[in-house]
Amino acid sequence: MDVVKKPMLLEVVRQRMRLRHYSIRTEKSYIHWIRRFVRFHNRRHPKELGKQEIEAFLTHLAVDRKVSASTQNQAFNALLFLYREVLELKMPQLDSVRRAKKPKQLPTVLSPDEVRQVLSHLDGKYWIAANLLYGSGLRLLECLRLRVQDIDFNLAQIMVRGGKGNKDRCTILPASVIDPLQEHLEKLRTIHSQDLEKGLGRVYLPVALDRKYPNASKELCWQFVFPASRYVADRDTGHQVRFHLHEKALQRAIKSAVTQSEISKRATAHTLRHSFATHLLQWGADIRTIQALLGHKDVNTTMIYTHVIQKGGMGVRSPLDLL
Repeated sequence: MDVVKKPMLLEVVRQRMRLRHYSIRTEKSYIHWIRRFVRFHNRRHPKELGKQEIEAFLTHLAVDRKVSASTQNQAFNALLFLYREVLELKMPQLDSVRRAKKPKQLPTVLSPDEVRQVLSHLDGKYWIAANLLYGSGLRLLECLRLRVQDIDFNLAQIMVRGGKGNKDRCTILPASVIDPLQEHLEKLRTIHSQDLEKGLGRVYLPVALDRKYPNASKELCWQFVFPASRYVADRDTGHQVRFHLHEKALQRAIKSAVTQSEISKRATAHTLRHSFATHLLQWGADIRTIQALLGHKDVNTTMIYTHVIQKGGMGVRSPLDLL
C-alpha cells in the first residue's frame, strides 16, 4: 500500500495563496518571511510557536536587523496568513501584537522643468515608458504589464488591468506619446510576425486564461507593450514565452537619466507618478479625479499631495522675506 506524503508546509502556503489569487510577488514575499521565522526559532514547527515567539521575531527585525516599519508589517502579515489561512488557527491573541507605525513622510516630487530634464536623457522604449509613468500616473509594474489591447488611441486612454489590490481602472493617454507609441507598436507587430514564422510568438498568460483561450498567447493584442528581449520557459506550461521588460532595466535607465540631469533629489521611477499627481493638483484638477486616475482606494492617500504643494512648508512666507 502506497503511503501518501503530506505536502511540505511552504508548499501548502503556496497552494492556499494561489487559491486566493494572491500575486506572485506577495507569494514570494510571504514564503520568504515564513522561512525566516522558522529558521529564527531553530526550525521548530509554527504550530509549536505562538504570540511570544512572533513578537520576538518582529522585535529582532526592528532592533537587530533595523528594517523599516513597512517591512516589519509585511513580515507580520505573512505570519498572520500562515496561522489563520494555512494552519487554520484563529489565535485571537495575534490581534494584540504591536504593529510598527509607519512614519509620515512626504513624497519626493520633481518640478515640471526637472521632469523635462530627466525625460530628455531617455530614448526608445525607456522614453515611452517613463513618459507613461509621468503622463498617466502609472506604477512601475502597471506600466510594464501593459498589453497591446490596453491602449485605446481613439479614446486616448489606458486600461490598467489588475493594478494594486487587483483592481482595474482607466487613466489618460498623453497626446504627446501617441505617435511614438504607435511607431513602437508597429515595430512590435513586425517582431511578433517574425517570431510566429519561427514557431514562437507566445506571451505569458496566467494559467487560467491560457487554458480558457489556448490560442490567445499568440495573438498580438495579448503581447506586452514592453516585452523582454528573449524567450524563457513558462514554469506552468513549459512553453517558450515572452515576459515583459524587467523592472530593474527601466529603473536603471531612469536612475541614469536623473544622474545625467544633475538633479539634487533622490528621484526614482515612482517619483514620476508622485509628480503626475502633484502637478495635476497644482493645475486645478479635482482631488477625486486624481484619486481615480491613481487608483487609490482612500482619498486620504491622495490628500498627501496637498501637503506637497503648500509653498514654504505650510503655505506661508518666512518673516525674513518681509523685512
